[in-house]
Amino acid sequence: MDLTGVKSIQVSYKQKGVFVQISSIKAQEILASGGYPTVEVIAVLSDGTTGRASVPYGASAGSHEATVLMDGDQARWHGKGMLQAIANIEEKIAPVVIGMDAYDQRALDEKMIALDGTPNKAKLGGNSILAVSVAVANAAANSKKVELFQHIIDTYQTGVDLNKLPQPMVVAIEGGKHADETTDLQEYCFSAMRSGTSVAENVRMIMETYHQLGKVLKENKLSTNVGNEGAFAPNGIPSNEAPFTYMMEAVKRAGYKAGEEVGFSIDAAANEFFHDGKYDLKVEKRQLDADELIAYYETWLDKYPAIATIEDMLHEDDWENWTKLQVVADKYQIPNIGDDLTVTSMKRLQKAIDTKAISAILIKLNQIGTLTETVDCCMLANKNGLMTTTSHRGGGETNDATMVDVAVAVGSAFIKVGPTRGERVAKYNRLMEIERLVKGDLQ
Repeated sequence: MDLTGVKSIQVSYKQKGVFVQISSIKAQEILASGGYPTVEVIAVLSDGTTGRASVPYGASAGSHEATVLMDGDQARWHGKGMLQAIANIEEKIAPVVIGMDAYDQRALDEKMIALDGTPNKAKLGGNSILAVSVAVANAAANSKKVELFQHIIDTYQTGVDLNKLPQPMVVAIEGGKHADETTDLQEYCFSAMRSGTSVAENVRMIMETYHQLGKVLKENKLSTNVGNEGAFAPNGIPSNEAPFTYMMEAVKRAGYKAGEEVGFSIDAAANEFFHDGKYDLKVEKRQLDADELIAYYETWLDKYPAIATIEDMLHEDDWENWTKLQVVADKYQIPNIGDDLTVTSMKRLQKAIDTKAISAILIKLNQIGTLTETVDCCMLANKNGLMTTTSHRGGGETNDATMVDVAVAVGSAFIKVGPTRGERVAKYNRLMEIERLVKGDLQ
């Protein structure tokens, strides 16, 4: 794997006589958006500054992701408690990292990776490791009195242009494992396509369109209840194509142009409907092989030019057919995003690059389990001309907005987040806050 120019140089504050130690790591259970626990860590540094981080997890997750360590005790939280993760943080990780230089994020993350010693962080838990990694990063940024995104840019020398901030990719209709009795595909999103427009204006445009979509759904006698991600999860949608017709009407009613101002982004999460070598579309009572499924998707690309990106349209290990899908994506000149395929892993991303399987990658910190590995994966994507989109998680999200700072620091094209619920809008509020900071509107 050629990582020349990818593994970024750590800024050395030691050369400036600055050395701030990690002095305390404490962990606790908090509630995530699905009503079950997740882990929160508070890191304290030797200069008295603190940093806090909480870790999300997904209802729909790839099998190659870092381990989310849960207790398995059915008498408590139906087995989804986090006491073992907390014990690992305070009894195994903390004694090793206390005293380390909080500004040397790469050394911290590499120490925890080595301490775990497994390919998928199964020993200590990816959730345990990531919570410490991000809490210390937040503490270091606070110690330096800079924003987290700036700390990440400085630490990893990402070289991004802060005049080009990520734009909203807003989940509008959700199905699959994120909602009951709706589409086989997991997400249908509205994506901002206007260039030269502020993040705040694009958020407004997309949200106005989303609210129009609610009216369209009601007129079609579909519910406007929301799913895991705060998007509409209407029961009884007649086909996997039907959301596009509702979305087209919503864009029109909002006064925008589909494909020019508002695009459509699809996340099939095909893992969830892949069974025994076939893709099982239960809504339409059809079973397709990969070639048939790609042809099925291509009819949509022909019919709806507003489709701007596609994501996880095939199973996570269907490598040969991902390459076929990329040929189709190239034909329509749209990004073909890997998520479960690549799980924010440099190893899997490099394979996808070598096999020409994708042209873009979804980024989720908890898929890989440290800040350093996340940024390195993004830098590998950037080096090879692949677009990055940084994403929330469906089943167990928190109010922590670190993903937004990461997206800004690595130059992601989009952030993908649902449109309602506090843990979702916290991300858009942080993105708009960063825009004001960059413009100098906040001092």
